Amino acid sequence: MDDQERLARVRALRAEGCTPKQVARVLGVAPAEAARLVRHVAREDVPGAAELPVVGCWVSPGWREGLGAPADWPDTDAPDGVGHGLVSVLVARQHRRGKVSVTGYLVDVYCLGVKDVVGPKVMDDSDLRAYVRTYFLVYEAPPLAAPIEMARELVWGAVAYARGLGFEPHPDFEPVAGQLGAWEPTGVVRFGRGGRPYFVQGVRDNAMRILATLERSVGKGNFHYLVAV
Repeated sequence: MDDQERLARVRALRAEGCTPKQVARVLGVAPAEAARLVRHVAREDVPGAAELPVVGCWVSPGWREGLGAPADWPDTDAPDGVGHGLVSVLVARQHRRGKVSVTGYLVDVYCLGVKDVVGPKVMDDSDLRAYVRTYFLVYEAPPLAAPIEMARELVWGAVAYARGLGFEPHPDFEPVAGQLGAWEPTGVVRFGRGGRPYFVQGVRDNAMRILATLERSVGKGNFHYLVAV
């Protein structure tokens, strides 16, 4: 069974209400492969995302820490320091039949760009408020309502900054980038911590590879880092 046949089977299974785990069992594939196919089918269900009206847009508190950004963009302190350098962005757009399509982006604005993507998830409009609350649950302060232009600049701008350092966004980013809408570089945000790359190692990061890439792109001594010993 080739990829197109698998996708057709996944469309049918999802229409029947099968979960990704059930899809994996029926197709006889690994859960990770089933999840990839399910995500692909989900993205097909949101054509022309950038043309759909924006229902809401939110960013995590404390996103401005270390960045240079317009003073009139909304922000509030993150009292526990959670999220400094890692910004969560959530975008909701209208969907068919009274539903909304929601996509989340986890963005390293100091160095690596987009590290993870969630969605798009299609849900009833009545479920959106609870989903927003759950998505930002790790932060002590509530999320901030923000204009789509701000979300677009933070996400796409961080991608451009990271690419300049030698890092590509998460492989799931490109298929859902349309949820943000078209982007033209403005330069209104200065990425990096204090204008310099600052790498903070996450659980899935290959620190040696990333540090070597930074040395090639900006030179030793021109970036900061925090890694596990």
